[in-house]
Amino acid sequence: MLKKVVLLTAAAATLLTGAAQAQDKPILNASYDVAREVFAAINPKFQAQWKAQTGQDLKIDQSFAGTSRQAQDILQGKKVDTVTFNQVTDIDILAKRGLIRKDWQKAFPNNASPYYSTIAFLVRKGNPKNIKNWDDLVRDDVKVIFPNPKTSGNARYTYLGAWLYANEKFKGDQTKTKQFVGKLLHNVVNFPTGGRGATVAFAQNNQGDALLTFESEVINIAKSDEFKSGAYEIVVPPVSVLAEFPVAVVDKVVDEKGTRKVATAYLNYEYSREIQLLLTTFNYRVHHPDVAKVVADRYAKVRLIDPTKVLGSWDQIQAAHFAGGATLDQLLSQRN
Repeated sequence: MLKKVVLLTAAAATLLTGAAQAQDKPILNASYDVAREVFAAINPKFQAQWKAQTGQDLKIDQSFAGTSRQAQDILQGKKVDTVTFNQVTDIDILAKRGLIRKDWQKAFPNNASPYYSTIAFLVRKGNPKNIKNWDDLVRDDVKVIFPNPKTSGNARYTYLGAWLYANEKFKGDQTKTKQFVGKLLHNVVNFPTGGRGATVAFAQNNQGDALLTFESEVINIAKSDEFKSGAYEIVVPPVSVLAEFPVAVVDKVVDEKGTRKVATAYLNYEYSREIQLLLTTFNYRVHHPDVAKVVADRYAKVRLIDPTKVLGSWDQIQAAHFAGGATLDQLLSQRN
């Protein structure tokens, strides 16, 4: 009798082992605050492809928040396999702490940025404040909403967009540029921690005259029934910042978990024609030449400025603007 029980137990163990082998280890992707809908569309497609290629079922867990907050969580031990962020600096922080390879931007095409966007403005129907460019955002009669640059990569692009515009306007005069950006920060009536919080403040709580966020988010809101479709207008300034969306495998985690192969395939999948086309339905700009050509007329004409071409490397930008006590902190301290 005892022998039979042992045999049955062994058989059951074999079945369980087979089931475990048929299901790959779950991966966790950490992303920026307004990426929920994007990855809700991407993940099932990748899971189906992975199943077809390997026969394995794959569970993809997701985490959404401001990317600086996500980076801090990872530094504190959160076991994230992949990051799909909206700021190079937030991945660089992880690389400097040894969680990600230092040359991570060479691991995937386009400096590990599968798609990009810029900062645009969402205004109320009829554009009652006649907001057309960055200059209008520093008027005394205009109040704006965007996330906190201390926690949101989205907001740091807004800050940089204003800075780069003013830098050109004032021909490199740093005092005038600083005053311009200071006025913009003074006009902010709410600093949510992430992009989706800023959207809610503007669209649902009726705060501010303009929401400053990614062009993709602005277009999505303007068309969304969730946020009263038709109640807003889109303003894309003629000059704005190039906002890249970098991705990376968290090397330390995938090596511990044994998920490097699936994590790498997951990020490579964002470069496929299928997903590049899907990304345009969420109004992101993409690099795939065929897809970019097909959707070229969908986007406003805007001259995009790469911050690193004007302000130095991302390390230099971080040190000059976003480190503790740097320019951003100085300007925020002057708001009151």
